[in-house]
Amino acid sequence: MQRCYVWDWRGIVRMMPFFQQNTLLMSPRVQFRTISADEAGQRLDNFLLRELKKAPKSLIYRIIRKGEVRINKGRAKPERKLQEGDVVRVPPVTLPDDGEPVKPSAALAERLRNAVLYEDAGLLVINKPAGLAVHGGSGIHLGLVEALRQTRDDHYLELVHRLDRETSGCIMLAKKRSVLRQLHQKLRDKNGVDKQYLALVKGHWSRRRGVVDAPLLRTESPAGDRIVRVDGAGKTAKTAFELVETYADCSLVRAKPITGRTHQIRVHAQHCKHPLVGDDKYGDDAFNDHMRAHGVKRLFLHAASLRFTLDDQAPMLVEAPLPEDLNKVLQSLSGSKAKAGVKD
Repeated sequence: MQRCYVWDWRGIVRMMPFFQQNTLLMSPRVQFRTISADEAGQRLDNFLLRELKKAPKSLIYRIIRKGEVRINKGRAKPERKLQEGDVVRVPPVTLPDDGEPVKPSAALAERLRNAVLYEDAGLLVINKPAGLAVHGGSGIHLGLVEALRQTRDDHYLELVHRLDRETSGCIMLAKKRSVLRQLHQKLRDKNGVDKQYLALVKGHWSRRRGVVDAPLLRTESPAGDRIVRVDGAGKTAKTAFELVETYADCSLVRAKPITGRTHQIRVHAQHCKHPLVGDDKYGDDAFNDHMRAHGVKRLFLHAASLRFTLDDQAPMLVEAPLPEDLNKVLQSLSGSKAKAGVKD
């Protein structure tokens, strides 16, 4: 078999069969990208992740660290905010070529077309189905944003925020860079975007429990899984909880994240001794097994509503109805409501 030798993105020489040579692509030359007004305000690392779509994050940070990426001929750090008129040097890199992108099925494409909750010239709000990751990566070949890009004709489409794979409900995607910047600023300032979730938790949630204020630290397990825990060394995290309904051995709560940390609602509920029903990472496995009798098949967490304001527009409220699978769980539990005493 004829073989060739190539440099991969880590700088390691690899031998590969000749017929597989086209599985690596070299960007042909140094590129100089002038930042437009619509691209200004984003971090350098995020800009490069969009420019070099198949590049792993390790490659992005390596070429920045080595000075191969320049802004206005000078070195820059990954967190550097780009300004209109900046000239970014993007070096040639070797990227994996995975061939044709995975295409969404006709059923998924139709489901996403019917999942549009709100749309204008700059913003799209989708009722994300549970089980669909918001983007590809880590073994996931097709996510929500990739599927939408293939089934719609938007010139620009980027996630404004994220939802866990098993979480259903409202998610925003920007159709203009200017809208993405505006919403990101509102999310950072904790002003102008109100996200509310419905969650089913183990036990009886007290009406007196309001805001949970507990710092969260993100770590990795030995297997490489992302794990979040309450830890004094973590970042500030606050979630407002409100009791909606009490059942025999669980409660339906409304959760409003005041900050936007990874797995925040799930970990704060666990910290309060009320883990989310169906949570296979932070939940109670025995209780989850018990709840299968009520039809629980996945994480009971739904992004129920979004309230936001753009420019000088009036405040918008977008709501996503509770999915049928979660509604059936509540219907099954409704017979236990009469037996449940609300804990004050």
